[in-house]
Amino acid sequence: MKLSIGLRLFLAVLLSIMTVALVGVETTRWKLFDHASDVPARIESESVAKLSDALSTQYRQHHDWSFLPADSARRKTWLREELMRSQEDGAAKPGWPTLGYRIGLLDEDRHYLAGAVPNPLIIAFASIDTFARHLVVDGKTVGYLIVATPQNPDDELAVAFLVDQQRNLFIVAAISVLLSALVAALLATHFRKPIRQLVEGARRLEGARFDTRLTTRRSDELGELADTFNHLAARLEDTERSRQQWIADTAHELRTPLSVLRGQVEALQDGVRSATPENLAIMLRQVGTLTKLVDELYQLARADIGQLSYTKTSNDVWRLVQDLLGGFAEKFRVAGLAVAMGASPACSTVYCDVDRIRQVVTNLLENCVRYTAARGRIEVYGIAVGDELRIEISDSAPGVPEYALGRLGERFFRVEPSRNRQLGGTGLGLALSRQILDAHEGRLEFGPSPLGGLRVTVVLKLAG
Repeated sequence: MKLSIGLRLFLAVLLSIMTVALVGVETTRWKLFDHASDVPARIESESVAKLSDALSTQYRQHHDWSFLPADSARRKTWLREELMRSQEDGAAKPGWPTLGYRIGLLDEDRHYLAGAVPNPLIIAFASIDTFARHLVVDGKTVGYLIVATPQNPDDELAVAFLVDQQRNLFIVAAISVLLSALVAALLATHFRKPIRQLVEGARRLEGARFDTRLTTRRSDELGELADTFNHLAARLEDTERSRQQWIADTAHELRTPLSVLRGQVEALQDGVRSATPENLAIMLRQVGTLTKLVDELYQLARADIGQLSYTKTSNDVWRLVQDLLGGFAEKFRVAGLAVAMGASPACSTVYCDVDRIRQVVTNLLENCVRYTAARGRIEVYGIAVGDELRIEISDSAPGVPEYALGRLGERFFRVEPSRNRQLGGTGLGLALSRQILDAHEGRLEFGPSPLGGLRVTVVLKLAG
């Protein structure tokens, strides 16, 4: 069964008020209990019998109940006074005053006449027993005296209070219900509007409308939830935009080498070109480009879903960098680049997958060869700072504009989109490097180089 927020709030407020009321009743009962009178049932029965005789006598004289006060409010206290007068000496007996608040008079059809007759709800709520004494005149029952008696004799005062105040208690109960409904309605209205906006917003997001934003401005948890929703929607919008750009860029990167290959094959088919080693080499380079691109895409996709495997052991990363620089010596010479390497750091042992870290450093060194202008310079330094190893690779001009530094490492991002593939690459290498370092609880940082180019810093945690 689905309960609305308004109904839940109504029940919660009503239950709270009822709990307070019950505590109040029990407190009153406890207070009255301290003064409860231990009246023998026999004395109370005698008091009821005397009152019965007195009322029967008056009924016989008037032949009906016309002698009762005309005022309904007066009738409530009248029976109490008649009880007092029916006593032999006119003074309060041990059963008084509780009996006067627990006794009522009904006519022969059990319609109310005077005194205090407990309501059935009060009887059920307080577990009150009642007994009726018949008023008989000339052999005919003309009325009943109804006496409310507690199941525990010590609770007489509490029962007298409940019976005497039952009308006020019902009024209070009705006011409590109305107040609960009013408070619940106000609270429900206060909460329902932002919740409804959240539901509608979630449905729009479900329908791929990622530009959805909530305008709720609140200082409570619902306001915080609305802000979180807006951040989530913005993140989803960025993700969707990136996905669309990813598909477009992937299609573009695949289409270019495929177009070259297709042109070469068609030229061979048409006899425009012959299958010379030079033409086959051109085709093979395009196949190599496609293979590299597909492999990078595959590895990135596996990294995204956490399926890129890592075999981590303790390794000297600085020695790995030295070995890779030695392997790139010929490429640096051909490109006309001078290389300088700093002193070994105090500690360079890292718990890592050495093949993956080699992949990262190799990609960074290849970028230096690709982008650094001839007769430029490359400097590599290592330093241990706290529990981190920082490998800094700096190159000379050209540099990277400041606006582009934050986007380095994005898939297919190029500082200059007009660059061709041979010079600019696809931008997937840095993206994959970032994924690999994230898996090692490391990071990749970019900044301007003091040599006038780009400084890339590989940050890894040192082995403890």
